[in-house]
Amino acid sequence: MRMDDLYRMLRTTHVQAQGVVDTVSNPMLVLDAGLHVLNASRAFLETFKVDRDETIGRPLYELGDGQWDIPDLRRLLLDVLPKAETVINYKVEHDFPGIGRRTMLLTARTLSHPDNASHSMLLSIVDDTERSQRDAAKDMLLGELRHRMKNLLGIAQSMAHQTRTEGRSAEQYRDDFLGRFGALVEAENLAFAAQNEAGILTLFERILAPYWTDRDPITIEPGPPVELEPRTLVSLSLVFHELATNAVKYGSLSVPEGRVRVGWQVDEANNEVRFDWVERGGPAATPPTRTGFGTQLIRSTISYNLGGRVDLDFGADGLTARIAISLRSA
Repeated sequence: MRMDDLYRMLRTTHVQAQGVVDTVSNPMLVLDAGLHVLNASRAFLETFKVDRDETIGRPLYELGDGQWDIPDLRRLLLDVLPKAETVINYKVEHDFPGIGRRTMLLTARTLSHPDNASHSMLLSIVDDTERSQRDAAKDMLLGELRHRMKNLLGIAQSMAHQTRTEGRSAEQYRDDFLGRFGALVEAENLAFAAQNEAGILTLFERILAPYWTDRDPITIEPGPPVELEPRTLVSLSLVFHELATNAVKYGSLSVPEGRVRVGWQVDEANNEVRFDWVERGGPAATPPTRTGFGTQLIRSTISYNLGGRVDLDFGADGLTARIAISLRSA
């Protein structure tokens, strides 16, 4: 039975039989002029987990130990409805004991009795909680998408400006820039594919995949599971891509016998995640004579973006990078 049909039936014949009320699938109340409950649908009793004997005849604002004493609902029934006679989809949000927070759309109609000056009210309730949550999640996702795209373009612009051009061919500049940009895109793809969070192992597998060969020059030593937020994932992806690129150009991955070991540990006492990047079997690592964009990117990303610290040890047996970030940043 449609709501309009029930409204006409109640208005013309004053029928308030329980069997008729219970045909309505949405929670519904019939109230007298003093806002006492004349009738309640089965859907109302089941949805809000109340008994019929505790509902019928009681003031609306006393139901469920006062759970219906809602300012917005009071305004609807006492101020808005007497002037409008019908109010459709009036939105009310409230925390209900036992069922949690609900977003409801209320439709209220005044039922005037032709035999006398009295009137009653028909209050229909649609639980809009799930749809409202979906809409909020969609809005949040679109906001996150705009934020990520803004960051992505900003980082790409910074890469283009800061990738060194002096003494280099256009092809070298192109390869360096596209390599870094590719790592950025891969990190963004991973963040979106994971929807919420991604783990460190997945990060290493995706970022280091282009550097694996038949001789398996890179070993990942997994640590405890740690989930990464998208912002942290993008930052760490750029850092470890830079370390891998430098290893290919100047470090252990530049020679057949060179090896890289990468792993992480969780320091619960200091609430940190610590990463180790260890290169062995390649040329001796020497500190750069000038701070290039790669080194600057590593240090600034860890220090400023993630609030962590990084130590680059240029040793005779290869580069060792030790990175620590707060678990709160992860």
